[in-house]
Amino acid sequence: MEQKGPFSATVVIVGSGLSGLATAACLADRHIDAVILERDDTFAPLWRYRTYDRLHLHLPKKYCELPLLPHPPSAPNFLPVADFIRYLNAYSAAFGLERLLRLRRRVDSAEFDTAAGRWRIAAVNLDSGEAEEYEALFLVVATGENDEPVVPTDIPGLDRFEGKAIHSCRFRSGKEYEGLDVLVVGSGNSGMEIACDLSHSGARASIVVRSPLHIVTKEIYSFALVLLRVLPMSLVDSVILFLCYLWFGNTSKYGLHRPSKGPLYLKENTPIYPVVDVGTYAKIKSGDIKIIPSVLAIEGKNVVFKNGKQQRFDVIILATGYKSNVKRWLKGDDHLIGEDGMAKQMYPNHWKGRNGLYCSGLIRRGIYGSTTDAINIADDISLEVQSRIKDKVA
Repeated sequence: MEQKGPFSATVVIVGSGLSGLATAACLADRHIDAVILERDDTFAPLWRYRTYDRLHLHLPKKYCELPLLPHPPSAPNFLPVADFIRYLNAYSAAFGLERLLRLRRRVDSAEFDTAAGRWRIAAVNLDSGEAEEYEALFLVVATGENDEPVVPTDIPGLDRFEGKAIHSCRFRSGKEYEGLDVLVVGSGNSGMEIACDLSHSGARASIVVRSPLHIVTKEIYSFALVLLRVLPMSLVDSVILFLCYLWFGNTSKYGLHRPSKGPLYLKENTPIYPVVDVGTYAKIKSGDIKIIPSVLAIEGKNVVFKNGKQQRFDVIILATGYKSNVKRWLKGDDHLIGEDGMAKQMYPNHWKGRNGLYCSGLIRRGIYGSTTDAINIADDISLEVQSRIKDKVA
């Protein structure tokens, strides 16, 4: 491949999801030049290509806006995905972010050159096949926690399933599966919402629930975030559980067992989020959605469960989540990002590493976390740039 470069910028941002866009906008507001490297053919590809039609954001819009541009008053409080994509388009236009984008660039390595005091980033233009080199004083990792779909490897026979098996990132609407028997593997927010959509659309939906989970309403969860401003987390968790019991009753009667730790505690300390109910629970109570124990094996179109029962399915949808792949290409860092590709340091000191390395959106704090990370990173880089200018003048 022909070598191109190096292209020089003050900051290179890897990833053009919400974290990358927010960081680029904050840097632009501070008049700091940056370039964004994105593997896909558009910015915010997760929202454009991997979301299902019925998706609405689970938190009120004030928790789901990026820095420097609030949602308009006319926007619904819980935004549909189409409205949120329109917001992202407006956000990019407002800060001129498209001119910073280098689309279809796969980053193969990024390493700090100690002698030169700069980051050197090797990328490939996926359209031309040409190698490219970028150099920067600062590197921002903004590829997010949902970078690469996870497909389970512990289900014997999944690779030989005789029906249709897809990851949830390829699911768009339950209407495509009307009249079919569909098994959803994974009981997080995506799995529960997909199962509900399937049932509403006339599919016969079942969902595998292997672990305890907290199920909450949008209203209870939003109220909890307000309480967190004035009350300790443990007390807010108790309030959530009390309100949930009043609303849902004893969910364990229907196969949904709650964890011993509270929902906010788990969100803060583990990758486990509470499930925001969108009508799935009523479908489970009525029997329209079946709760299934762990899968033992798949034979043809038959799925064998660990309780000894088996059932035939036409479709399996793997709502088994995503992972970060940062450690594949980021070289030499043993401080900022862990082996799982997520922030290694504890909140709120998770975003800044060494030698001008930063990460945004890797602490599992949602859109609000991406916003605060972006502001912190841009402020810190701005101070560093000003310091360097003063040193040169002196």
